[in-house]
Amino acid sequence: MATAKPDDTLHPPQLVASGEATPAPVILHPNDSRVRSLCEILSRTQTTELERAFSSCGIIPVPELVEAVLCLSYSYPSSAVQFFRWSGLSLKHTPRAWNLMIDILGRNGLFDAMWDAIRSMKQEGGILSAATFASAFGSYCAAGKIKEAIMTFDVMDRYGVSQDVVAVNSLLSAICRQDGRTADAADFFDRIKARVPPDADTFAILFEGWEKEGNTARAKTTFGEMIIRVGWNANNMSAYDAFLSTLVRAAQPQEALKFLMVMKSNNCLPGLKFFSNALDILVKHNDSDHALALWDIMVTDSGLVPDLVMFNAMISLLCNNQKIDFAFRYLDDMPFYGAFPDSRTYNAIFECLIRNNRAREAELFFREMKKNELPPTPSNCAAAIRMFFDQFDPAAALDVWSYLMEELMTPDNESANELLLGLAEFGRLSFVARYAEDMLDRGIELRLTVIEKLKNFFQKAGKPDLYDRITRKMNRQ
Repeated sequence: MATAKPDDTLHPPQLVASGEATPAPVILHPNDSRVRSLCEILSRTQTTELERAFSSCGIIPVPELVEAVLCLSYSYPSSAVQFFRWSGLSLKHTPRAWNLMIDILGRNGLFDAMWDAIRSMKQEGGILSAATFASAFGSYCAAGKIKEAIMTFDVMDRYGVSQDVVAVNSLLSAICRQDGRTADAADFFDRIKARVPPDADTFAILFEGWEKEGNTARAKTTFGEMIIRVGWNANNMSAYDAFLSTLVRAAQPQEALKFLMVMKSNNCLPGLKFFSNALDILVKHNDSDHALALWDIMVTDSGLVPDLVMFNAMISLLCNNQKIDFAFRYLDDMPFYGAFPDSRTYNAIFECLIRNNRAREAELFFREMKKNELPPTPSNCAAAIRMFFDQFDPAAALDVWSYLMEELMTPDNESANELLLGLAEFGRLSFVARYAEDMLDRGIELRLTVIEKLKNFFQKAGKPDLYDRITRKMNRQ
């Protein structure tokens, strides 16, 4: 049996009761020799032999050592209990050690033993806390026992722990982490809200649950109640973010914009996190109209500063929707926000110009890309060469090819094939032969379909000798 390994998902939540200040615990590294030795004993020894093995190992338990071993013992709950009892013979366990023990038992579904430990903590006096019950809430909810988690909240005051808003939020969070259980959290909230007044975090937790489940109707109801109970407050950013994200994710961007305007009138606009996430969603939905409206609120009304990633996402979206003039405007705006365009920015616009056959603008933009040392992608180069020939601008096509040969370390096959076809269509067969031979010397692969088309061009022009030069060159490769 291998040494127990830590599982971060099983560690108890680091909650502190409202108003308390606790020092950071001393944490030993898992590779500490004492930790390794005790974990080895704990994971490899029969439970009936554990106490003797611990006693004969020569290691004196200290609080930070006990905590480190317990953190690594989630896979061995029975052995962890034995270790906890043995170490407790020579020291007084810290609250963190007790909470780790509660968490180990709960996460392994040993709820009777967990409650025995909670009762022992009560007898010890002064060590039960919100963190203890947060662990119990999480364990019950992870096991699908929502009713038991709520019953645990109902009795926590009997153990001297306040049923305050911190405890309420802890339980709500534990419930909402489970798929499809936000309605249970809302039912508990409805029952407790008159006795324990909610705060902004309460509503943020519920919104995150509704967002995960895509329940916009319940999210709107919760939003209305939040405004009634805690009012408008610019500090409630996480709640506003989660609520608006619920609407956007549910493909209701128009509703989100309506609520944004209401928030604006109350000086409670959300933060950059929401706008960034919402923009990502709108990009995935290819919704440029709502993205433009959202962006305007973000930079004009909220005064937020978008970053390069957001600009690139927006410019790509605009280009995909043929809104090239808007894309140019955003490109010009970037330096004012400290976001400087990169190769992705330029290639999105260049691709759009090519796709829309805007040859003159594409040629000028290509020169700007060269000047700024932001090269077009090979696929854009191939598409540009094709477009320039189609738009009767062979000089621009040759300019792109020359740039490729100067800047790219590896030759581009697709661009090469497009260049040869374009030159052949323009009747520049001597250029075709010259460029084809140079390409073959560079190791560029010419497609067989292209070679067949070139053969037809040469034969129709009565210049089979030029074609033969190319084929002889190919055969020697």
